[in-house]
Amino acid sequence: MKFIRLWAVLILSVAAVPLSWADFAKFVEGKSYQEGYFSFYQDSKTGKVYLEIEQFEQPFLFQSSMPHGIGSNDIGLDRGQLGDTRLVQFERVGDKVFLRQLNTYYRANSDNNLERQAIDEAFASSIIWGFKVSEANEGKVVVDYTPFLLSDIHGVGERLKKSKQGNFKVDASRSGLYAKRTKAFPKNTEFEATITFKGSSAGNYLKSVTPDNSAVTVNFHHSLIELPDNNYQSRAFHPYSGYWAISHADYATKIDESLIQRVIPRHRLAKKDPDAIMSEAVEPIVYYLDAGVPEPVKGALLDGARWWNQAFEAIGYKDAFQVKMLPADADPMDVRYNVIQWVHRATRGWSYGASVIDPRTGEIIKGHVTLGSLRVRQDYLIALGLTSPFTGENVDTSAQQEMALARIRQLSAHEVGHTLGIAHNFSASVNNRASVMDYPHPYITLKNGEIDLSNAYDTDIGEWDKYVVAYGYSDLAEELEAQALAGLISQAQAKGLQYMSDPDARPKSGGHATGHLWDNGKNAAQELARVLKVREKALTDFGIHSIANGTPLSEIEQVLVPIYNFHRYQVEGAAKLIAGVNYSYEVKGEGEVSGVSAVTGDMQYQAIEVLLSTLSPDTLTISEELISLIPPKAYGYNRNRESFKSNTGLTFDPVSAAEAAAKHTVSLMLNAERLARLQQQSLMGKDIPSVENLLDKVMDKTLKQKSAKGLSLLVQQRVNQQVVEQLLGLWHSDKLVTEIRAELYVALTDLKDWLEDNRKSRKHQGMKAQFTLLAEQIAFSLEQGKLVTPASKIKLPPGSPIGSGTHKGHF
Repeated sequence: MKFIRLWAVLILSVAAVPLSWADFAKFVEGKSYQEGYFSFYQDSKTGKVYLEIEQFEQPFLFQSSMPHGIGSNDIGLDRGQLGDTRLVQFERVGDKVFLRQLNTYYRANSDNNLERQAIDEAFASSIIWGFKVSEANEGKVVVDYTPFLLSDIHGVGERLKKSKQGNFKVDASRSGLYAKRTKAFPKNTEFEATITFKGSSAGNYLKSVTPDNSAVTVNFHHSLIELPDNNYQSRAFHPYSGYWAISHADYATKIDESLIQRVIPRHRLAKKDPDAIMSEAVEPIVYYLDAGVPEPVKGALLDGARWWNQAFEAIGYKDAFQVKMLPADADPMDVRYNVIQWVHRATRGWSYGASVIDPRTGEIIKGHVTLGSLRVRQDYLIALGLTSPFTGENVDTSAQQEMALARIRQLSAHEVGHTLGIAHNFSASVNNRASVMDYPHPYITLKNGEIDLSNAYDTDIGEWDKYVVAYGYSDLAEELEAQALAGLISQAQAKGLQYMSDPDARPKSGGHATGHLWDNGKNAAQELARVLKVREKALTDFGIHSIANGTPLSEIEQVLVPIYNFHRYQVEGAAKLIAGVNYSYEVKGEGEVSGVSAVTGDMQYQAIEVLLSTLSPDTLTISEELISLIPPKAYGYNRNRESFKSNTGLTFDPVSAAEAAAKHTVSLMLNAERLARLQQQSLMGKDIPSVENLLDKVMDKTLKQKSAKGLSLLVQQRVNQQVVEQLLGLWHSDKLVTEIRAELYVALTDLKDWLEDNRKSRKHQGMKAQFTLLAEQIAFSLEQGKLVTPASKIKLPPGSPIGSGTHKGHF
């Protein structure tokens, strides 16, 4: 029995040492060595990199990223894109080394080791890679890091598959170490590799950006980062703080305390002299701008990012927030640099701010801003379309360029704000543009009857932004922090600063009275009426002077798109007033509760009227003079997704342009969830319009209007069709609640009878055929439970940057 036990011990001992018995000195011969947080050997002959590991079961941060992207916003794999930040540790098991990602969400913040162990054993961790020990020497283990470095840590293959761009996998024969960006520093080690994906069945987005669509080559970057020291103090999240929440479940909390703990993400910042009214920072927050940005955009980006120093000065910091140019030899993915990166794509796309965040505490280690380079061109195009300045050969477009640069300044400030931990505030426009964290629509005015661009965008940090920085970055003694933060919240609320973020503002069915994207003004309905006047003036002036000499006339259409649809976002804001609600992110015990209230009936009726005016043929019909200037695309130029949709072949189709705009308004007004909310409100408040009122008004202002003439008649018919299609779509929707279905049934049957009775009336000359068809569509749909023909799929060309826009830091 003793012999068996001794043999078992011998077997385990052999398994615990490396399988390679080569002399260590011979192993390192010919390999370069870089000493740092994790030191490594590099073999230039084989292209391999070997990681030296001294300490096991010691957590650190692992950050993956993609310094070289694919270039398609639709695919969403951009230059400089950050991957996940993971808390990991190396663990040795015999001749293997595991890289284990620790579960940071489920915790027990306790001094009791057994409590912490119980959590570790209850919830899964993830071993994300297994290495084989290559050599060992004096307690150090060396592993071949190359296979992990060449793996698809960023999930490119899966992303391409999900976006229907083909089936791709890493081709190791065409992948290897990128030595130029592989370095070791005292607190971080950086690895980079060139990765080639081999595949087939490439989609159109991928084909448009790759020279060979069977091979996609990008770069991946790995950062191994020492954990920050324990001197950072997390700051509590509050729904009104203006920050994102970093959450975890703490199973060590008392039974009368919340299981879910929330803190805000923020950079570490402290005063050199805590008692001074104004003091320099112990370590300022420094951002570095991509040196590849051209002028004058470079200057605009620097200006906008530096706005944030105004907020830090307001809380007593001198030069605590700085923006400099990135040194030529610096690696943008190096975790030591906060970077503002200028990213090119094939189409205009979203910009966003991301961060490397310590998941244990919420401390921001690195901010990384991605700014899409084509955005400035779109803003310039809009400015040109609004003003039509090309009346001679020597045209001054400095005002239009300045509008585009003003937008870039705001964009720079916005995305840097995200990397400071700050969330969107989509109600800021109500408080006189109080935050750069809103999505701003250009505030264009009429001055002496002419388009004025001078106040299109704000020029400084906003009052809300100063409050948010005060909440997150004020130098506060720990024992006084809770009281001081409560005071800041109370002061901001007393000023009437409103705050609504993504979950309340983004949904089309949302109903907050002020939480709107790309809007202006305190009253969305009044602002829509104002915007329509600006649009009318711009369209009146629009024509041959909207494009520069040397430009094919067919390109007038591209400039026309954002001007014709200039009101689209204010339509969304005004639609949310129908069945709209007022509420805030209130917390019990913090002042008088205001609760939830419906938008007043007067405001709702106002919104209905101005929205219906956007369906008028007078609003939607493009002049024959302008139509005559727009030929089919010139040879060498092509229609694209930013062109109007056409049902007339090669020619410009003004009627389908009107149809798309009408569909936008009608679908927002007659949203199933909005109607359900409206019916409830109308029964609780006598002055609130009912669903019956709304449906009657929609039909009175569209189908039952006197027939227009000329091209306006066709526009009117397309609007009519959209109204009926939306009503029938609701009828077949599983989202429609029963009481609204009843109202809709009555409205549809009454409408069918009215159409049959009025198809031959003199008031509706020219509508006989359409009224007959619409009546048949309604009858068939109600009787057969399906549509006669599929609803029109026409939609507006993109207004926001192209892409999904789902990233919380997108702008």
